[in-house]
Amino acid sequence: MKTKIFIVITLLFLTGCASTNQKLFDSDNSQVQLRSIQTRVFDTTDKEKTMRSTIDTLQDLGFLVDKADYDLGTITATKLKGYTLRMTVTIRERNEKQISVRSNLQYKIHPITDPGPYQEFFISLEKSMFLTAHQVD
Repeated sequence: MKTKIFIVITLLFLTGCASTNQKLFDSDNSQVQLRSIQTRVFDTTDKEKTMRSTIDTLQDLGFLVDKADYDLGTITATKLKGYTLRMTVTIRERNEKQISVRSNLQYKIHPITDPGPYQEFFISLEKSMFLTAHQVD
């Protein structure tokens, strides 16, 4: 009798896990599409200037920088304007001549998959990096 109860409970548990995992990976956009929306590559090798330009861009867009770590190449910022919007940006060397910048945007606890906010961020970042490279204040 105990064995049958154990089997039933195990089957219910596994069924619940399967549906949870399916929901975690359901998305209108595939992960590859989302990554392409969230990532831009810049023709520079200067990680420090890229991080400074990223921080400047986030502040220009109304974000408060919560944390920046040069060694990890990460910046976390929050925008509070009647809602909670959090962006994490990761800066990594891509090869000898390029740096990759990937942003991840969340509204409350939900990831944003709409390309609009990412495009706005990267357009602003491109302008900031151009001005920094040409030493324009």
